[in-house]
Amino acid sequence: MTAPLPPRDVPRLLASHEIPEPLRNDVRVLGEFLGRVLAEAGGDDLLADVEALRELAIHAHTDPTSDALARAEELVAGFTLERAEQVARAFTCYFHLANTAEEYHRIRVLRDREASLEPHSLAPDDSLPAAVLKVREELGDDVARQRLQDLEFRPVLTAHPTEARRRAVSRSIRRIAELVAERDARNIGGMSLVENERRLLSEIETLWRTAPLRQAKPTVLDEVRTVLAVFESTLADGFPAVYRRLDDWILGEAAGTQAPVVRPFARLGSWIGGDRDGNPNVTAEITRASALLLSEQVLTALEASARRAAEGLTLDSDGTPASAELATLWQRQRALSDEITARIAADAPNEPHRRVILVVAERIAATRRRDADLAYAGPEALEADLLVVQRSLDAAGAKRSAYGDLQRLLWQVTSFGFHLAELELRQHSQVHEAALADLAKNGVDGTLEPRTVEVLDTFRALGHVQRRFGPLAARRYIVSFTQKPEHLAAVYELADYAFAGSDDAPVIDAIPLFETFADLEAAVDILEKSLEFEPVQRRLAANGRKVEVMLGYSDSSKDVGPVSATLALDAAQARITDWARRHDIELTLFHGRGGALGRGGGPANRAVLAQPPGSVDGRFKLTEQGEVIFARYGDPVIAARHIEQVMAATLLAGTPSVEKRNAAATERFAELATRLDESSRTRFHALVRAEGFPQWFAEVTPLEEVGLLPIGSRPARRGLSVSSLDDLRAIPWVFSWSQARINLAGWYGLGTALEEVDDLTELREAYARWPLFATMIDNVEMSLAKTDERIAARYLALGDRDDLAAQVLEEMALTRHWVLAITDSDAVLSRKRILGRAVQLRSPYVDALSLLQLRALRGLRTGEAPEQADDLRRLLLLTVNGVAAGVQNTG
Repeated sequence: MTAPLPPRDVPRLLASHEIPEPLRNDVRVLGEFLGRVLAEAGGDDLLADVEALRELAIHAHTDPTSDALARAEELVAGFTLERAEQVARAFTCYFHLANTAEEYHRIRVLRDREASLEPHSLAPDDSLPAAVLKVREELGDDVARQRLQDLEFRPVLTAHPTEARRRAVSRSIRRIAELVAERDARNIGGMSLVENERRLLSEIETLWRTAPLRQAKPTVLDEVRTVLAVFESTLADGFPAVYRRLDDWILGEAAGTQAPVVRPFARLGSWIGGDRDGNPNVTAEITRASALLLSEQVLTALEASARRAAEGLTLDSDGTPASAELATLWQRQRALSDEITARIAADAPNEPHRRVILVVAERIAATRRRDADLAYAGPEALEADLLVVQRSLDAAGAKRSAYGDLQRLLWQVTSFGFHLAELELRQHSQVHEAALADLAKNGVDGTLEPRTVEVLDTFRALGHVQRRFGPLAARRYIVSFTQKPEHLAAVYELADYAFAGSDDAPVIDAIPLFETFADLEAAVDILEKSLEFEPVQRRLAANGRKVEVMLGYSDSSKDVGPVSATLALDAAQARITDWARRHDIELTLFHGRGGALGRGGGPANRAVLAQPPGSVDGRFKLTEQGEVIFARYGDPVIAARHIEQVMAATLLAGTPSVEKRNAAATERFAELATRLDESSRTRFHALVRAEGFPQWFAEVTPLEEVGLLPIGSRPARRGLSVSSLDDLRAIPWVFSWSQARINLAGWYGLGTALEEVDDLTELREAYARWPLFATMIDNVEMSLAKTDERIAARYLALGDRDDLAAQVLEEMALTRHWVLAITDSDAVLSRKRILGRAVQLRSPYVDALSLLQLRALRGLRTGEAPEQADDLRRLLLLTVNGVAAGVQNTG
């Protein structure tokens, strides 16, 4: 495959989004190398077929009035299934390469921007230092300092969906990314360039020849290991790097010579291995095994960090004498193991600080091995030892040694403990109700249903994790579909059954998850009545009156449509915040956001700044799902930037100016919100509640086939059929619409609502002054940018409901019309250079894959060649991978 956009096509396709030369060069090189690999692997005729489809797709995109799309469809129809599969894999490989180039360009831009700044300068407006200055300006130094200390960021990693691509593919892509960076960073030439090109070609060949589909679904523990790879590559050092950057800015020239100002504010959570709602693969045994994997990983990282810190502490006692406190610590260490301390003393003579840290490293390793004689009882004991060393170095005048790598290790211990991420458990309220009914009938010692036994074993697993790793390792228990206060009380009642007569009962915080429109409306009443339960009162007294409430973006959007869900979530947050204030409760709102726009996705920092007054209060917790984990945390530079942006927004959300703006906007546009809600919900329900809609939806999208794709351990639906959307999970709902290039879950109903308002002046004022509305419009614009009416019409034609197809296409056109009018734009994303460039760069190639997918779908739907069903299904699944890579989301 040659350069993705030949010069003759660039002016027409990217007139408003010129590609930066470094990015253009990277894409060109990778495209040319892929073309060479294709020719070598499949011959010139394969490359010719790929090129023919590519050129027709570009022509169709740049000149929609031409017959190029029809000709491309004819070309695809003429491919053998084997050739169609090869072409689909070629375009998928191209997307992986283009995504790699774009990701590296983001890193390049961030590094260039950093290089242009003076030391201790302010950095961009959305940086954390800029946010600190803004808080100081509005609230004074003392308040700013306190708010910085109270800051909390809790990303919770989830596995549904995991990436559509295999881990083997991900590893290949990472190696290619490293070679792209090598070309740029070293500005290589001569034989070094030849070597780089040879290795790139080899890696691209590996990518091409690696089977893109898994043979089987990943297990839950596979999903845990996938996320652990991200921790190892970026997060272990990423959190301390963010703290260090902020500390450097605050302390200026004194940075690194005194105790840090920044208290670690990030804490990881994980649902992988704990979320059993609808996933029978998550058992009590899996929960225990998941916690063990997390602990082993972090203890391995802490040991490595301790040894690294020790390497920099070769300070002899003559110039850097040990404090009396350090000498006492060394004697305690000797009492633990004469053999180890004698060996270390011989290796580090006259280096008291280094030898203590080396023993610390040995003790961390013993903790991982569960060697009771040497193991630390918990991270607090480890932290105490490290602080002794730090104080001794400081007192001896070795301040930079005290607050260098040793401080990095301390930050890691504080951030990750011995558990790495808090394992959060989740179960459906109906499962709890059934278990309690079973227990009431048969008693805890009677013959119970297998699911009841598993529920009790889950609580026992929670107790096991806490006994081994401490309460911070697992104590949050989320109740899906919390619809009455008894659903929270059930958690504590079941725990009592599980630990009857035992003193080992774990600490548990039962957390409601409000998901549907009705549940959001009833949230405050449920929370109010839950305060009457004695276990809830007991937890409030023990935890300092802290309450966490989770909000579900996915199911609320599937329930009432994206517009009504957005407004209902905002209103619910305001009511819950007021309830917490009245009861003197420290509230944390947990945002169950997905990667896709139909599931609450979009820029997290903008979403934070649009929240109701008081609802953030310096704390932001959200789910980070599937491919979003890799997009936000897969590279250290991008991860640091993301964390800093989110925390800057979290800090700013509590400033008087932001709260006043949001409150005024909510009041000013209350009537508009009501009209948008009612109109959009009516329009959405008219579609999804139409007779036969679920079956039609399954016909016109690859819904059934998505369920066959081995991308995650969780089943695609709660039931066995698609007779009702109620049993369909939000992930395949969103994923299927995105595959069909319709993205209905992200925008449907908005166009009708805006049309009924029919007041462009009012709507433009709302866009300028109401952050929630502006964020919604911008997210819808992004969602529309990934749609294509011509491709969508072909998918919709697979069903036999012209009335439903017409509704979808009419609403798409109406929504696009009003979004462009409100934003005063000629085309979607025309004002957003980077996003617009990315989408325009990809769209023709996604079109090509969509045509291949349509061919497979038509064959499967008509059943004309049953002997080819398996091959058609394989082609379809290959294109699902490619389209997911092209539009850059799975669900």
